[in-house]
Amino acid sequence: MSPPSLIDTHPHLSDAAPVALSYELFPPRSPAAAETLWTTIRELETTEPDYVSVTYGASGSNRDTAVELINRLLLETTLRPLAHLTCVGNTPQELAGIIGELLDTGVRGILALRGDLPKDGGEPAAGSLRYAQDLIELIRRVEQRRSALLCAGKIAVGVAAYPTRHPESPSEAHDVEVLLAKQRSGADFAITQVFFHTEQYADLLTRARRAGVTIPIIPGVMPLTSLRRLKRLGELTGVEPAPELLRRMAAADSDLERLRIGVSATVDLANAALDAGAPGIHLYTFNEHQSALDVLDKLALPRRSRAGNRREAVARPQLAS
Repeated sequence: MSPPSLIDTHPHLSDAAPVALSYELFPPRSPAAAETLWTTIRELETTEPDYVSVTYGASGSNRDTAVELINRLLLETTLRPLAHLTCVGNTPQELAGIIGELLDTGVRGILALRGDLPKDGGEPAAGSLRYAQDLIELIRRVEQRRSALLCAGKIAVGVAAYPTRHPESPSEAHDVEVLLAKQRSGADFAITQVFFHTEQYADLLTRARRAGVTIPIIPGVMPLTSLRRLKRLGELTGVEPAPELLRRMAAADSDLERLRIGVSATVDLANAALDAGAPGIHLYTFNEHQSALDVLDKLALPRRSRAGNRREAVARPQLAS
């Protein structure tokens, strides 16, 4: 085993970095959903996350609503938005315009994704980008042209990583090669898709590091509190949730008991990822704060408060009734 580098052993770097915390939100589909979402946003804001990602529907179906939500987050909250952007079905010119619009609103983080292929099985429109790698390179070109406007700053570009084989991929090894290609194109970090077994994040990290992937890989963790959602995501990902968890949740006597079982399983999943070296936790909230905050309560992540430099364990603040 090679000795640690001088950088790793430098006295000013001896203190471990605080764990990053982030959430995923999606644009509301109705006025009632918007009201619920903003209750969630205010609750999550109290935990001082590092950023919140904002997704949208397939083929950019509600991208305008997503941009509106991003604008409100920037203007009305202390939250930093990470904007999802997909490329399938859009030309470089169209995407460059969207990237410019996001930057003009104040966005400095973009999650670059391929997006879903056409449901009819047809080919994407002629001239449209085909892969997330192409989108990353386009973001970097737009960034370079706007370097004066950004004060020579840098856009943080994130990408997706897959703890289990992507449904369209021939192998897990191929998925890692794709992740490595995204890194070479300029990706700064990756967030994993959902996973259900404690060893899956560590296995991905081992494969990725051996292949030469050096960017942070953040585990995307879904609160395992909805039996219906668990089964549905299992179908979409092709990875079956733990049968014992499904059995226990189905046999639970009440919603409260089901919540307790799901939160405990989620905490085990997150702790296993942190033990494997995860630099942070990204919680898929489904626009619901209760389960996310219950998980956060039991994780006690080492964090730094924005109000000062002290390190503290994040716990849910007690809000006045």
